[in-house]
Amino acid sequence: MPAFDSIDSLLFSLSRTFCSPLAVFVQIQGCVICLTLAIGWAFAAYVRNREIKQMKESMRRGNSFAFLFHDVNALEHSNQINLPRVSVVMPLKGFGEHNLHNWRSQITSLYGGPLEFLFMVESTEDPAYGAVSLLISDFKDDIDAKIIVAGLSTTCSQKIHNQLVGVERIHKDTKYVLFLDDDVRLHPGSIGALTAEMEKNPEIFIQTGYPLDLPSGSLGSYCIYEYHMPCSMGFATGGKTFFLWGGCMMMHADDFRQDHCGVVSGLRDGGYSDDMTLAAIAGAHKRLITSPPVAVFPHPLASDLNFSRYWNYLRKQTFVLESYTTRVNWLMNKALFTTHCYLSWGFVVPYFMAMIHVAAALQMYFKGYSYDKTICTSSGLLLVSCLTICTIAELLSMWNLTRVEVHLCNMLSPESPQLSLRTYNWIMVFIAMLVDNFLYPISAVRSHFSQSINWSGVRYHLKNGKISKIERNKEKGPIFTDLGGKHLYGKKGAPPKVSFLNSLGRSIDQWRQPKKYDV
Repeated sequence: MPAFDSIDSLLFSLSRTFCSPLAVFVQIQGCVICLTLAIGWAFAAYVRNREIKQMKESMRRGNSFAFLFHDVNALEHSNQINLPRVSVVMPLKGFGEHNLHNWRSQITSLYGGPLEFLFMVESTEDPAYGAVSLLISDFKDDIDAKIIVAGLSTTCSQKIHNQLVGVERIHKDTKYVLFLDDDVRLHPGSIGALTAEMEKNPEIFIQTGYPLDLPSGSLGSYCIYEYHMPCSMGFATGGKTFFLWGGCMMMHADDFRQDHCGVVSGLRDGGYSDDMTLAAIAGAHKRLITSPPVAVFPHPLASDLNFSRYWNYLRKQTFVLESYTTRVNWLMNKALFTTHCYLSWGFVVPYFMAMIHVAAALQMYFKGYSYDKTICTSSGLLLVSCLTICTIAELLSMWNLTRVEVHLCNMLSPESPQLSLRTYNWIMVFIAMLVDNFLYPISAVRSHFSQSINWSGVRYHLKNGKISKIERNKEKGPIFTDLGGKHLYGKKGAPPKVSFLNSLGRSIDQWRQPKKYDV
């Protein structure tokens, strides 16, 4: 019988240690986390799938426009002329490969009521300025749209500054204002669906939605997809939610005109994150946030999204927990900070333990060690088996939710290139789960101690949860955004280097490429 060498002794020692009561608890906890995610995604898939069934039932009854309204009578002229005015405010920063496609989906909405679009840029030097100018000129006879230079922010983030300037410029008869990020691809009936819910329930403070990430193939893009998926279950409630996504928010225009609940002052005076600030205001005043089941939007990620850009994005996401509006909001953010960090490493550590158990078992098998000296290895393999089963259940549930949301998006945008699951690499998804959850606590701790972040070339410093200092330095900042890979800087008033139609054609062609975007 061979004797243990030093490496084998270490493996078997670790394997025995990982069979202690505390280690067993950690591994069982990992299984519980996996199963909790699986159950949450299964419920979210049920809510989304229920909407699909309602649309199919409406189509069977002869409604060819079920992607707009379940009730075809809602399309009658007498109903359409009474629809309220909506102003869409879109804060822009930079210009990338998917922007033209996204902007086009936003301005070609099939909403039947009065509709205006306000594209907000900080200056004419922004590359988005020239691209949007060409887009507006191409559709000038069909839409009410304008591009507005908001100037530089001084007391809040640039995005919030652009939003507030946009609200000041909306039409005097506007009833609802819809804030959209420029990386959101709307469905033809999205604005109508959001407005219908606001009309149905005047108590709604904010309506929101959530993106369906379309990974481009890189590990960074899969990490972002995996980061967003746990949050997606909070938006798939079919109604009331406590979550808010800044990429899509519809609110009452009068809330801004009259500064109800301090929405304007809360955002303007040191606001860093629009969604976290508004969610805190909604919680403090017990106002209602809802997310309709149709509010899920395809979100293609940049084809060159590398790991560095993913890390920058993660840093921005963890940094928002350092901003707050009230003492209660601070406590909630710290509770979320602690819980998320604990669960992230609580998810990752069992896989490290499982690797040790498997490595010890392989050494025992190949080197012929006696079973009685490695009995803990067998117990470890039992824990590994449980974790494997729970991981498979989790991945299947994630796959099913993604499948349902892809199907829903295809039904809501029947004229667009159809999405599919064929190019999702589920091995990469699993790796991304480990990488993202391992890095999250590191990013969160760094954000806590740094109290500053570089967001699209602008460095924001926080003090007491609010922006206290803003630094702009193009030479020291990034030249691309994180998710969309957009160019952040350009020449003053300069249009894109190629024509608008060529750019739009290339953007659509890229969207149809199965290896990148026909996901």
